Amino acid sequence: MCLILLAYQKDPRYPLVLCANRDELYDRPTAGASFWSENPGVLAGKDLNHHGTWLGITKTGRWSALSNYREPGKTKTGSISRGVLAQNFLIGAELPEEYAEMVQCRADQFNGFNLLVGDPTQVVYISNRVEGYQILTPGLYGISNHLLNTPWHKVTWGKQVLDSVLKANPVKVSALLSILNDQTPAEINNLPDTGLTPELEQLLSPIFIKADNYGTRSSTVIQIDANEEVTFVERAFCHKDGSYQDRQYQFRISK
Repeated sequence: MCLILLAYQKDPRYPLVLCANRDELYDRPTAGASFWSENPGVLAGKDLNHHGTWLGITKTGRWSALSNYREPGKTKTGSISRGVLAQNFLIGAELPEEYAEMVQCRADQFNGFNLLVGDPTQVVYISNRVEGYQILTPGLYGISNHLLNTPWHKVTWGKQVLDSVLKANPVKVSALLSILNDQTPAEINNLPDTGLTPELEQLLSPIFIKADNYGTRSSTVIQIDANEEVTFVERAFCHKDGSYQDRQYQFRISK
């Protein structure tokens, strides 16, 4: 993922609302979100190059979301795919904090990452670019390709719009998806400095990215209401003509 927006226990009607964009090379083989045949309780997409996933949820309410940490020139070849971090939580049984401790023990085996893992009782943030892990308290959070709540344009703007959308009754999935479709770039004087050229920083600065061979491949919304009813919508885009296909799933969390 390249943007994750999270409203966690901010509204009693919706204990969890997650909106996320996956930005990737257009030609990277990908399977859209579905329940996995080998793990029928897991709903997630799949990276068909290196396996693993970037975002998913289980029928018992375990979920994970992953983004890469942008640091040009520091990517190590031969590292374990970061997608296994999100995948292994979904197919495992550890509590989020227990899993965070496990990840910390092997965090140096991966290139830079941000990982959110949660269940109906707890949400934890882990990164191998900051010490320790963080148990989230109720509130609004955003992650792009830096640390949690780093005030990049897409993070601060996305959180503001999400906060506004959450005031509606009911909160519509279509409104949440519209947040993720914003193609407004950051102003030149409000760009991050991650080691890329200013032109490339600006190209990557919108919530929804469109470049020649790279961009937003899919937008996903996960909404869990007070009755533990889950709505999961993935909108997968065709970069050639701008068309999209929606996959929608609804279920109640099982104990």
